[in-house]
Amino acid sequence: MSPGLTRWLGLSALAVVAGLLATWALGGFDALAAQGIAAQRGFRDSLAGSLRALRSGQAGAVWGLVALSFGYGVLHAAGPGHGKVLIGGYGAGGRVALVRLVGIALVASLAQATVAIVLVYGGLGLFGLTRDAIGAAGEGWMMVTGHLMMAAIGLWLVWRSLRALPRLPGRPMQAAGQTMHSHHGHDHHGHGHRDQPPHDHSHGHPPQDGTCAACGHRHGPTLDEVQAASTWREAAALVAGIAIRPCTGALMLLVLTWQLGLVWAGIAGAYAMGLGTALITTGVAVLSVTAREGALAGLPGLARARAALPFAGIVAGLVIAGAALVMLAKGV
Repeated sequence: MSPGLTRWLGLSALAVVAGLLATWALGGFDALAAQGIAAQRGFRDSLAGSLRALRSGQAGAVWGLVALSFGYGVLHAAGPGHGKVLIGGYGAGGRVALVRLVGIALVASLAQATVAIVLVYGGLGLFGLTRDAIGAAGEGWMMVTGHLMMAAIGLWLVWRSLRALPRLPGRPMQAAGQTMHSHHGHDHHGHGHRDQPPHDHSHGHPPQDGTCAACGHRHGPTLDEVQAASTWREAAALVAGIAIRPCTGALMLLVLTWQLGLVWAGIAGAYAMGLGTALITTGVAVLSVTAREGALAGLPGLARARAALPFAGIVAGLVIAGAALVMLAKGV
């Protein structure tokens, strides 16, 4: 993708993000949340009819339930939620690849459905829990745990970004290898370079791979290496932070299908909800990565882009942690 197109897409994404922030500041998300509650009530009514059709053996009833569940997942995910904050903040705060972040969003949504299935069928079948007990778990300790994990991920992003600051250009502890490299005189095992003056490493570093044009050695990480996508442990933590709080609609669907003896229909519906949720979260992933890359493309030179990324990570981490605490205080 050309730098001009990247910059244009990034500016467009930034405009969308700014619009969303303005909507949130003006209370627009409150109206969206109210619409979501109304949609959940409508889903309950439609679900009852779909389950009746399924029990009576009507043709296509299973696909009707799957389509209804998918639509509910989309509507449910369109409102404010911790999954979108985690995915969006993580994508904006670090140089994670778009394909990887989209994969994390998809896996997290399906894992969220899996947690709901395990909670309901494990609770009802193995531990004899009641429907109210399962609902209390989903809206009680699981919600609190999810928000605390979300806050921890945000603080981790802040800490990781702070650790990257000493490696930025101009810092005194930029790279110990560079200091050693500038004084060793390049005695390459008797190749006659010991008496030569030290190389001047202040120029000749092509931005592609960080290799010094004077000596052919690398004296520090490249932009991609400094802000590389996180390890699988961080990805697993991100998935767990989203999946730990199952969707209330999925819990309701699974409980009803268990009571009616329609277990497999409930499982299919739960995963359809997960795919509906993934449609929104993957869109958030694309938006956050596009906005980040567009902002970086607008910065002149590698050094400024390297300097901007850790600060972006700090801001994103603080936003994630702050949003988690606000949602925890409101109990949403």
